[in-house]
Amino acid sequence: MHRTLSAAAVALAVSAAPSAAASAAQRPVNAEAAGKIRAGFSRLMELANRHDFSGLHAMFWQSPSALLVAKSAVPAEGNWAGFWGNEAIDRKLHDIGTSGPVVLEPDYTKLKIVGLTPDVAESYAPMNITVSYAGQDGTPKPFLMIIDWIHIGKDWKVASEIILPVPPAPAAKG
Repeated sequence: MHRTLSAAAVALAVSAAPSAAASAAQRPVNAEAAGKIRAGFSRLMELANRHDFSGLHAMFWQSPSALLVAKSAVPAEGNWAGFWGNEAIDRKLHDIGTSGPVVLEPDYTKLKIVGLTPDVAESYAPMNITVSYAGQDGTPKPFLMIIDWIHIGKDWKVASEIILPVPPAPAAKG
């Protein structure tokens, strides 16, 4: 009898755990936090379009774990790479921003923000980016920008920024 009750308790705990984790992960951030993140996202786009490197630096979490995923100009790194820590992020943003025109045009109507924990949120926005860095031809192309935000004091900082190119649609079959 004791084994049956123990087995039933374990089965109940295991079956309840995924739904509890799923509901916690789906929890939206509160309106105040979402507003701050939305404003931070707009500010980030403004600073990037102005090539304000010190302003961009201040938007990022000051940590060796801060991450920027972007186009690489170094073949050994691959076509796209991760740049870890503020020094590497600052250098990469400077290299991109001084390579020629850079214009980020997010679709704010599709900006989504979800809370992952009370102090971590993720934003997602499709956008067109015009850039001529590392062989790109300077014409606007579609990208997705995924940002993980971390709540530090009163501010939300960029913990990771992942810029993904949207591949062209496959050719229609005859």
